[in-house]
Amino acid sequence: MKHILQWSKENKQKLILFYMDHNNQVTQRFVRVIDIQEDSFIAFCFYRKQVRRFKYSHILSCGRNQRKGSA
Repeated sequence: MKHILQWSKENKQKLILFYMDHNNQVTQRFVRVIDIQEDSFIAFCFYRKQVRRFKYSHILSCGRNQRKGSA
């Protein structure tokens, strides 16, 4: 997963995440990675429209955004 995060950071490209929040609700997030840390990463979240911290332990799935012009 860190390889994909590093790719997003270096290329300034969006990723799609399926993320479990603190209420155990699963949400789909489109993010652009800003910084990668030991147990989390910082990214701009297009769902919340702000910079957020995402814990690796809460990520269910992560990948490149394949659709052109989305999110």
